[in-house]
Amino acid sequence: PEGISTAKKVAVVREANAAARGIDPRVRQVKVVYSDKHQKLAMANSQGLVVEEDRTYTLLAVQVVAAEKDLIQTGYEPVGGLMGFELFDAVDPVQVAETAARRAIQALEAREAPRGLMPVILSSEAGGTMIHEAVGHGLEADLALEGLSVYSNRIGEAVASPLVTVLDDATLTQKRGSYGYDDEGVAAEKTILIEKGILKGYLCDRLYAMKFKGMSTGNGRRQSYKHHPIVRMSNTMIAPGDEDPDAILRNTPKGVLVKKMGGGQVNTVNGDFVFEVTEGYLIRNGQVGDPIRGATLTGNGPQVLESIDRVGNDLGFAIGTCGKDGQGVPVGDAQPTRRIPEIVVGGTSQE
Repeated sequence: PEGISTAKKVAVVREANAAARGIDPRVRQVKVVYSDKHQKLAMANSQGLVVEEDRTYTLLAVQVVAAEKDLIQTGYEPVGGLMGFELFDAVDPVQVAETAARRAIQALEAREAPRGLMPVILSSEAGGTMIHEAVGHGLEADLALEGLSVYSNRIGEAVASPLVTVLDDATLTQKRGSYGYDDEGVAAEKTILIEKGILKGYLCDRLYAMKFKGMSTGNGRRQSYKHHPIVRMSNTMIAPGDEDPDAILRNTPKGVLVKKMGGGQVNTVNGDFVFEVTEGYLIRNGQVGDPIRGATLTGNGPQVLESIDRVGNDLGFAIGTCGKDGQGVPVGDAQPTRRIPEIVVGGTSQE
């Protein structure tokens, strides 16, 4: 961002690096990434549209590797958004680094994850990886129209629990997936995709809006002027519910609490997925128990959405860069605390 010296940016990186390394002598490697980008965009078309927009993105990400004997574990924590250096008025680089380092150290000390079918609570802190990957991509109109989505030809049908409403909202202030106009000059929108369990529509760019005989939802996005716009998510989320998150935990006698999701794989055609859990805990008698490592969640997107039986009144955001057709664009995702009554947890121990 203009007016911010290189020295200030370097100071943030050094501060985060020192904080992560100071957590524990078992920290062996720290990688701190700072990046900022300022884009000036202009979109014009043959219909007489002319739109200009400035976008500034700032990102800080810390990855920590910790080791003890033959065991190696990692921790990762990113922050950022559609903003400049003012990001650090609200976010302390030291806390970001310490969160990543403690996650790595905790994984060293954690017990092996259990395996089998069990209840899982996804904390609002976990980020919306599952909603983005297992649900969001399937609601993009290009995949849906081409029959490459489990949600193809299902508008008006119940595809989730009545407790679940799914939104894509590019109008949120300073979120990483936000913008004023998409890359086809369409104003950003808040789009309801699933409302109280009923599929209402898909995310569209101009091309697929014409194919669906509808209007663009403002989701035509591209990595740069060198790429053509395609249907992309912005900030995708499950809307908050009415329940106290602590009550959801208290009313779950046993299972797994997920505090942070990792990467994974999704088959958009049938909705099957597998995701890593990078920070998780056993649930014992409605309370947070021992930390676990090596857990995965395996299931089917629509089936999981249909089975959700508790939704909290909180909302936690995460950030990422979404890849599709060789293009990467900044995105956000969010979710409230929610309970899945039964899902396959992959681990190495027997409960």
